[in-house]
Amino acid sequence: MTSLPAALDQELAALLGDGWRTGEDERQAHGNDNSRRSALPDAVALPNTREQVVALVRACRAHRVPIVARGAGTSSTGAVLPIAGGVVVSFERMNRILEIRAGDRYAVVEPGVLNGDLQRALAPHGLFWPPDPASAELCTVGGNLACNAGGPHTVKYGATRDNVLGLTAVTGTGELIHCGSATTKDATGYDLTHLIVGSEGTLALIVDATLKLAPVPPQRASLRALYADVASAAAAVSRIMAQPTTPAMLEFMDAACIELARDVGGTDIPDAGALLMIEADGDAATLPHAVAVLAQAARGEGLLSLDTAPDEIASEKLWAARKALSPALRSIAPGKINEDVVVPVSRIPELVDGIQALAREFDLPIVAFGHAGNGNLHANILYDPDDAGQDARAQAALPRLFTLTLQLGGTLSGEHGIGLAKRDFMAHAFDPATLAAMRAVKNAFDPDGLLNPGKVLP
Repeated sequence: MTSLPAALDQELAALLGDGWRTGEDERQAHGNDNSRRSALPDAVALPNTREQVVALVRACRAHRVPIVARGAGTSSTGAVLPIAGGVVVSFERMNRILEIRAGDRYAVVEPGVLNGDLQRALAPHGLFWPPDPASAELCTVGGNLACNAGGPHTVKYGATRDNVLGLTAVTGTGELIHCGSATTKDATGYDLTHLIVGSEGTLALIVDATLKLAPVPPQRASLRALYADVASAAAAVSRIMAQPTTPAMLEFMDAACIELARDVGGTDIPDAGALLMIEADGDAATLPHAVAVLAQAARGEGLLSLDTAPDEIASEKLWAARKALSPALRSIAPGKINEDVVVPVSRIPELVDGIQALAREFDLPIVAFGHAGNGNLHANILYDPDDAGQDARAQAALPRLFTLTLQLGGTLSGEHGIGLAKRDFMAHAFDPATLAAMRAVKNAFDPDGLLNPGKVLP
């Protein structure tokens, strides 16, 4: 039974027609995400146009009803859970690619466009949008914008925030604002575009975005480097990132991941203390040089082996180990806390050593892999949620992981965002004055605190 004011229920039913849902099944379907948490909204709205979003926000504000924007629900932080009830605004119907300007290398899209669908639409133009999270086939551009999503290609091409030129959004007061432009240079006024990107729906609801596109590299080649220990691999990462040829991808796996990929994932990979997957891209004239330079940087103390894949088919074979990880993790534990902490590249050995110490202390498997070129590692705490002891130990290990990360000069999230999972740790990551400035920004966009309440800020 919904607890919405009857007048609001009637107004939004008239506005949205069959896009206004208050049934139990629909509410439950929009009350969870990939964090394994859940919270029931009072209703679900499926707008078709920006005008409907404006009217919806104004109506909810008049009745002081919370609003939570939702993409595909792939968040692992609880960012889209309606913990205060209210209306979940699903953008699944606003899924149009409004414009592709290949000559100017930008596209204008609505928030419900799937990342994978966008890439397929851009391919005939020889272009792509660089953010490539693991959930690209399922996640929406709006969700990517909300959490500043990244992926393996971030090391060369940047995260979502680096690949957005402008956007149109609806603030918590129901005002339609236009931020940024369709140009790659813009020194006009405050940069509201990059403020809203990564704000997890707490400042405004994005109704369209102008995305910066990149040309698809004609060729790719990969290398796989095995090292005796994490310190040797981290030193290689520093060498790789210090020379002028930027890798298109630079991925790290610790010893536990290597064992998992081999024993559970069935990939052909020998024992090692750490592994780096390195990808270069370019054309026929430049690619061999890039591969040679990256291979030279990868060589050094502790290197056990270095394999080169000169073409796409061979590259896919090398990347099989990395792709086998997620299924392998699911097969050995029903529960997984996947945190995307970031440290300076030189501190990766200390982070991995600390993670291994936590695994021993809490008697749980904790494996680390991820985007080494950015110092962004996914620390996966594996446990059985139905085992009270394991569940308690997993929850106790999490704050220790965050404390370790901050002590190493790192940050809580590289691409997943804060949501609910890391909200209370923001007070450890920022001083009171900085948090006060964030709250002032929140109040300017959403003075009634109705947009995604209870998220991001402690």
